Amino acid sequence: MTDVIRIAMWSGPRNISTAMMRSWGSRPDTFVCDEPLYAHYLQATGATHHPGYAETIAGHETDWRKVVPWLTGPIPQGKTVFYQKQMAHHLLPEIDRAWIDQLANVLLIREPREMLTSLLEFIPRPLAEHTGLPQQVELLGQLRTDLGVDPPIIDARDVLDDPEGMLRKLCERLGLPFYDEMLNWPAGQRDTDGAWAPFWYDKVYQTTTFGKYRPKDQPVPEDLAPVLAECEALYAELYEQRLC
Repeated sequence: MTDVIRIAMWSGPRNISTAMMRSWGSRPDTFVCDEPLYAHYLQATGATHHPGYAETIAGHETDWRKVVPWLTGPIPQGKTVFYQKQMAHHLLPEIDRAWIDQLANVLLIREPREMLTSLLEFIPRPLAEHTGLPQQVELLGQLRTDLGVDPPIIDARDVLDDPEGMLRKLCERLGLPFYDEMLNWPAGQRDTDGAWAPFWYDKVYQTTTFGKYRPKDQPVPEDLAPVLAECEALYAELYEQRLC
C-alpha cells in the first residue's frame, strides 16, 4: 500500500464523475477537489454559455500555472489520498502536461452516442474535443511514453452496473484499500463542490449512492454523424483496454 497518492480521474462531460467524487470523498483518508482546471477552461475559451460562468471565474483560479502546484503539492487536511475530479476536455493545448506524470491517472470513459446527445443540451454543434475522448487517448499515449504505464480505464456503464466490484478493482490497481463507505454518501452540498455546483448538481445533491444505468434512446442528428464516427473510434480504442 502506498503512503501518499494523488489520483486524477480524467472524465468526459456529463459522466458519472460527480458521483465518483462523492464516492471517494466518503473515504476517511481522502481529500477531493472538483474540476480544478474549469475556471481556466472557461476564461480561455470564453464559454459564457456555461451555467455558472461568472461565479466560476470569480471563485476559482483561472491560471493553470497556479493550479498545478496545488495539485502536485502537499495533500490538504493531512489526508493521504488526493482525489482530483478532472474533465479531460479542460486540458487545452496551451497547458503543459508534464506535471500529469506525477499523478496516478485514471480514465473514465462513456459511450459516445450517449455523451453527444447529452452535450446537445448546451452545445448546438459539439465536436469530438468536447467529449474529452481525444484528450483521453492523448493522455494514454503520454503515460505510456513517459512512464511506460497503462493507466486504469473504467467505463461508466460498468461502474453503474457493479459499483462495488469496479471500485474494488480500481482500488486494487491503485494500491489502496477499498472502503464500504465508498458505496453510500449523505445527500446535499459539499464545501469542496465547485462554484458551478448550484447550476449543475441539483440531481447530485439528492443522491446517496450510484444510480442504475439507464440507456438513452435519443438519436444523434445526422449532421453529427462524422463526429460520432470519430468518437466511436476513439472510444473503441479505450474500451478494449478497460478494467473489467
